[in-house]
Amino acid sequence: CGYRVVAVAVSKSTHFGLGESNITARLPLMVRPSPPRFLNYGDQFEFPVVLQNQTDQEMTVKVALETSNLKLTAGAGRKAVIPANDRVEIRFPMTTVTAGTARYQLAAEAGDFADAQSGELPVWTPATTEAFATYGVVDKGMAVQAFQMPKNVSTEFGKLEITTSSTAVQALTDAFIYLVKYPYGCAEQISSRILAIAALKDVLGAFKSDNLPSEAKLKASMLADFKVLSQIQASDGGMPFWRRGGRSWPYLTIHSAHALARAKQKGFKTPKQMESRLLAYLKNIESKYPYYYSAPTRRILSAYALYVRQLLDDRDVAKAKALFAQTRIKKFSLDALGWLLSVMSGDKRTAAEVAQIRKYINNKVTETAAGAHFVTAMTDDAYLTLHSNRRTDGILLDALIADQPKSDLIPKIVRGLLAHRKKGRWGNTQENAFILLALDRYFNTYEKATPDFVAKVWLGKGFAGAHTYKGRSTDRQQIDIPMGYLASLKGQQPITLQKEGPGRLYYRLGLRYAPTSLELKPADHGFTVLREYEAVDDDKDVTRNKDGTWQIAAGARVRVRLTMVAPTRRYHVALVDPLPAGLEPVNPALATSGSIEPPNRAKAKKRGRIRRSAYWWWNRTWYEHQNMRDERVEAFTSQLWGGIHEYTYIARATTPGVFIVPPTKAEEMYHPETFGRSATNKVVIK
Repeated sequence: CGYRVVAVAVSKSTHFGLGESNITARLPLMVRPSPPRFLNYGDQFEFPVVLQNQTDQEMTVKVALETSNLKLTAGAGRKAVIPANDRVEIRFPMTTVTAGTARYQLAAEAGDFADAQSGELPVWTPATTEAFATYGVVDKGMAVQAFQMPKNVSTEFGKLEITTSSTAVQALTDAFIYLVKYPYGCAEQISSRILAIAALKDVLGAFKSDNLPSEAKLKASMLADFKVLSQIQASDGGMPFWRRGGRSWPYLTIHSAHALARAKQKGFKTPKQMESRLLAYLKNIESKYPYYYSAPTRRILSAYALYVRQLLDDRDVAKAKALFAQTRIKKFSLDALGWLLSVMSGDKRTAAEVAQIRKYINNKVTETAAGAHFVTAMTDDAYLTLHSNRRTDGILLDALIADQPKSDLIPKIVRGLLAHRKKGRWGNTQENAFILLALDRYFNTYEKATPDFVAKVWLGKGFAGAHTYKGRSTDRQQIDIPMGYLASLKGQQPITLQKEGPGRLYYRLGLRYAPTSLELKPADHGFTVLREYEAVDDDKDVTRNKDGTWQIAAGARVRVRLTMVAPTRRYHVALVDPLPAGLEPVNPALATSGSIEPPNRAKAKKRGRIRRSAYWWWNRTWYEHQNMRDERVEAFTSQLWGGIHEYTYIARATTPGVFIVPPTKAEEMYHPETFGRSATNKVVIK
């Protein structure tokens, strides 16, 4: 792995390497340093050097070591006697001086023979990085946020990031195309496609997105889809999934009526007979429920039917109030409450019910600095209403915009939804349809005016920068202010963002920095992270002192166990575990790594006596990708469910010494202010 082959015949001469292992052709004397791949500032270690005598006579060798950015603590010279055709290891205790690059030159001499090596290795600052951010919008005038330089942070790392943009409705093309080109053709999928076309008619037209069907093709597609739905509509007005004559499904019927209502609102031509039959079905929806539908499912369906009836100009506030009075609010799903809120909002007769729903929904939201989503639960018959978590966020976003358009929660829910996309879209047709509908309402409520403004930024009394937004654009602009300048500011300073002209200004104020302390305590700002070291071969190989210091036997294999707790869903998560310089990660993909299973199990597996379980999928890892680097191990996932997650890997103790181990850190990569870390550790290898 990166070895250099050198063939040299020398007598009283030297060869110099570049920090790599050198293989020579029977040199009489060989000196081979074995430093770690990296160091952390504060490490104390023993620099191993192997002296090899390749002659038939005993050899007395003098060794000298010169270093830069490494302090030798027990002298720079050694003398060793090496038996014929044998080798001896000597060690030079030393410590790091400062972060940067450490260099060494090593020379050995034995009479007429000599050898030498030189090399370098990085010395890292063991502090972890941290980030905090706040978000906001400016519709008129200006916004002012206070800034205070954090204490005890490195002035050589970090910056203040001021990011501005003119829209929160970004890059929805993939979600739209997903629905338009969905390969199957049941009534639900056709209805969701109609909803998507209706929802993004204004947004995609405003942004003039590429690779989209023409308006004429979209209208033709809409007419064709309504023709199919009309043909399969049952005699009772309900909708089966695939063909006329099949069983009518209450949820599917409401969803088809929803599609018709949205298309009608956007000016598309819709079949009147189909509408009247659907509306009659929805008015009498309770009589359509099969006997086995549970009470929660019936409430969801009744609320959805009331919501769609309102879109068809048939608002029934009295029935909505009666439905809400049937049971306690805790027994309603968030979907049902979102639909009921839309129906009852603004009516004096239901002011008390609306206030109760608002309070309950606010108590169910989970927020970070960047985004927000709602905590939901699924019942055994959730398939009857095609429930999903992302759909709930879309339903409640739509309801909140209509009911509380000035709520600070709204832009956070939008950011949370956009962060959850994979390949530009959400998980299924239901999620895409309802989220696009909510974003359409968001666009027409807050971004209807075409941006034509100048965004200006000041830090204290100093002008930081400006950018002009003219026309529809998904571009973001960022102003970076280095930590060195921030450190020169005295006291609290205002950050002022001013908007001149029509449109909505979105901003993010983010601060990245690195604490100077080498002994950081655990921090929980969205994640809880723990790290432990365990013995693999012998329980005595790894112990922990009362002061928390880990003791590891040199040469031992160690299992590093990382535990990450996410209180709720997180997106695009990176779990990064810095290594102590004395450990080397073992790559299990390499044939030379060896088995980490107990010997008996490894033999049984090799003989085919242990087979894969029929439920093997439950053992799939939470992470999607992992990296093993010189100084750290990383694991990544695009979506992390709330709960406890573990990640383990094997390392070998290669270098004796006392090593500082930076904290293990978990963070959302695109919102690093949502993070957590373990404490700094100390590892002693001997």
